[in-house]
Amino acid sequence: MQAANVFKALADPHRREILMILRHGPLTAGDLSDRFALSKATLSHHLESLKGADLVRCEHRAQQRVYSLNTSVFEDVAALRMDVLGPETRRAREPPSR
Repeated sequence: MQAANVFKALADPHRREILMILRHGPLTAGDLSDRFALSKATLSHHLESLKGADLVRCEHRAQQRVYSLNTSVFEDVAALRMDVLGPETRRAREPPSR
């Protein structure tokens, strides 16, 4: 996982919305296109960014492309977040003990 690519991909609200939709299961590019008021070229660009960050997988089925979440990258991002925040940050947010 390249964290910079992941965070860059997650920075765009349309891409985050695509990921939220794919949480419910794989969809074809056409099904995703029906859910957005974006041109097919723009949606394709967003999907390529998500694929480039390895956040989604694309499977070719006959004439269709089916997109699904790559959950292992989300696990890596969560682990990175915990490494960055660490236990010191969690302690700093806890109320002082009496």
